[in-house]
Amino acid sequence: MSDAFWTMSVTTEGAGLYELTDDIRKWCAGKGNGILTLFVRHTSCSLLIQENADPEVRNDLSAFFERLVPPSDHPAMSYLTHVYEGPDDMPAHIKAALMPVSLNIPVISGCPALGTWQGIYLFEHRRAPRDRQIVVALTAI
Repeated sequence: MSDAFWTMSVTTEGAGLYELTDDIRKWCAGKGNGILTLFVRHTSCSLLIQENADPEVRNDLSAFFERLVPPSDHPAMSYLTHVYEGPDDMPAHIKAALMPVSLNIPVISGCPALGTWQGIYLFEHRRAPRDRQIVVALTAI
């Protein structure tokens, strides 16, 4: 199997979900059967498999996690002590601790075995633009 590893770069424009599905499908094409592993090399973003048909799902997920873990300058978060990197930093670490930072997906005949409405996303938890690295590996089976 050629090109069994790839480090994918994703530039974000701030908090939100960034779909990776098409890039992952292109990379897997022609690679046969295996287990695809994605691992994000950062502590303030996550990976997620979620619906990719209706953008309202992404908006609602972002709103939910913002409500679940508000910025550190919100009164409910006054207990936080790691605040010197901005009000979104420690909440981003908490969100990343609650969500996956790696995914495993079967690949059948060079195609990720995703469901009809499933997409692969980087969930950026920081407000400012970031350059993110995702290690992508395909292990043949």
